[in-house]
Amino acid sequence: MMKKIIALAIGCLLLTTANSQKNKWQEMEDFHTVMSATFHPSEEDNLQPLKDSAAVLHHKARQWKKSDVPSGYDAKLTKPVLKRLVAECAAIETAVKNKKSDAELKEMIAKAHDTFHEIMEKCRKESH
Repeated sequence: MMKKIIALAIGCLLLTTANSQKNKWQEMEDFHTVMSATFHPSEEDNLQPLKDSAAVLHHKARQWKKSDVPSGYDAKLTKPVLKRLVAECAAIETAVKNKKSDAELKEMIAKAHDTFHEIMEKCRKESH
């Protein structure tokens, strides 16, 4: 009886691990790291991290767009939103290079942040 319980517990653990791996999206996590480090300071009117990392943010967005959409996400919904996110990040990088105002940059990173959350929340298959 104890062997059956242990076997069942191991089976559940393996299934859970496999499920979380299936829904893990490394490129999304990599993008989130940079987004978090640039967006949250902007909420406190600190745009320097965004200015310093705009090119990295754009690069991570492009890498994310090129990656395969994991099975936990709806690719038909996700791909166009990722395309929009890359365009928004490209615009941010250009705005930083062109020395746009902090107010403009803050608005742009907030929009890209909203797009990021759209992917995380609305593009998951479980949300349908």
